Amino acid sequence: MAAGWIDLAVPADNEAVEAVAEIFSRHGYGGGVAIEEPFEHEKDGDNLRIAVERPFIVRTYLPNDDTAGEKIEAIERALWHLGQMRYVGALTATPRQEEDWANAWKEHFHVHRVGARTVIRPPWREYARQGDEIVIDLDPGAAFGTGLHPSTQLCLIALEERMRPGMRVLDVGVGSGVLTIAAARHGAASVDALDVEPVAVRVTRENLALNGLLDEPAIPIRVAVGTVERTPEFAGRYDLVVANIIARIIGDLAPALVAACAPGGRLITSGIIVDRADEVHAALAAAGLAAIEQHQMGDWVCVEGLRIAD
Repeated sequence: MAAGWIDLAVPADNEAVEAVAEIFSRHGYGGGVAIEEPFEHEKDGDNLRIAVERPFIVRTYLPNDDTAGEKIEAIERALWHLGQMRYVGALTATPRQEEDWANAWKEHFHVHRVGARTVIRPPWREYARQGDEIVIDLDPGAAFGTGLHPSTQLCLIALEERMRPGMRVLDVGVGSGVLTIAAARHGAASVDALDVEPVAVRVTRENLALNGLLDEPAIPIRVAVGTVERTPEFAGRYDLVVANIIARIIGDLAPALVAACAPGGRLITSGIIVDRADEVHAALAAAGLAAIEQHQMGDWVCVEGLRIAD
């Protein structure tokens, strides 16, 4: 049993952030990573901009157990090698008690716009909805899904572009529930969501309640612990399937993910480091996905396409 948590943080320049996030995702709890962007006011107004010339802070958490020391050493080795090419500062490791960990994200999590009209708002920040914006109230909790990671942003942008009212949606690897909430806000007729981590299911349900969606009769939303390949009743059922996981698992699940799409339905996958995009593309094509497209943000890629009609 972990005696609390270890907060790992490192400063890195803009060009190194994605690589540091990938290193942290290998070892952090649930693969979770937070990126604290350096904001500053523009010279001629009150608007904030990201000061890309200043270091970003990349953060993750480890259970403070017998494996923590080994994981920190592995992270330090990987960061050292990366630091030979880009600026990566010293890694700090701060022990936190359980209750401290739950609140630690709050100081690093701000209102964030994704795509044309999606806004992620933590419940402790003030923000007034404007125009046709979709505002998602999100407490990442222990599931770490803040909506700020490029792979999540790619999925949110794809949902903005691809969602149509009345679609049946499946979210595989639900995390904090941000994509499930976005699908519901875009007018989904129903959403089913799965994750192998019970904590992710719990946090998703909390965020659904935070957004007033848990008991919304017009949008049935089911969230459960499970995996798509072991849920045969999902086959051929969904107009849109989204899986923000990692490349290896997407490759393994490719037949089940494509099979879950109704004929002509769309699959959106992300969490894919650019070096493995071709591998994912090939696995999805072999499983029957057609009209495949790739979209990139930094070192991360979203691969999407349509299930070939039977």
